[in-house]
Amino acid sequence: MAFDLSNLIRGKQPKPPRVVLYAGHGIGKSTFAASAPSPIFIQTEDGLGNIDTTAFPLATTFSEVIEALDTLIGQEHDFQTVAIDSLDWMEQLIWFDIEQRYSEKETAYGKGSMIAVDNYWRPVLDRLNLLRNQRSMAVILLAHCEVKKFDSPEVDSYERYQIKLQARASAVVQEWSDVVGFANFRTLVLKEEKTGFDKVAKTRGTTTGERLLYLVEKPAYVAKNRYGLPEQLPLSWQAFSDALTVSLTTA
Repeated sequence: MAFDLSNLIRGKQPKPPRVVLYAGHGIGKSTFAASAPSPIFIQTEDGLGNIDTTAFPLATTFSEVIEALDTLIGQEHDFQTVAIDSLDWMEQLIWFDIEQRYSEKETAYGKGSMIAVDNYWRPVLDRLNLLRNQRSMAVILLAHCEVKKFDSPEVDSYERYQIKLQARASAVVQEWSDVVGFANFRTLVLKEEKTGFDKVAKTRGTTTGERLLYLVEKPAYVAKNRYGLPEQLPLSWQAFSDALTVSLTTA
């Protein structure tokens, strides 16, 4: 393409969102994605049995993930959302494929993680971009969480929830996405009064059972959004979609 002033792009150009949702097991990640408009799941773990939705057969190799994406790119369909469930199980398929194709020497000293990003993760993300840009499909990538130490350059190290992926892959996925949401139950910390010879009041955590989606990063978890969304929302596609619509029409 030749660049000149006649092909400038002006104003907002809204596109369907690219969402990464991570959380512990059983909180409702798959239900969130299944509530999006006309979804199709690419399964890398067997967790959709009780959810009324549409999915490709369980992918047991990385090439089957690519095949599913290429099918959505190349064939006519009316799906409006593509969901991968889940990224961390897909990462296992990636590393199994790497082990079959590359020698230990080729993957030593961190080179394996570079191979994973360049030859596996980027082709997946490029295909998801095609579905978003050419098919106007929203993208929802589901993942589990883990608690890991974060080495801050400003304060002492501390632990926080992070996406359960190898660090280089996680960074690329987060940079690519429009939204990184962390889902968790609302937690309350109750302080019990000192009794007897106890010198320190005891505290215990409890939950109301309310499920929340956190969209702005805090020391306790990784999160982001490019839409100016609220710090937290109820964990439901409807709540997320309503907030996104408000943001896009008022910003």
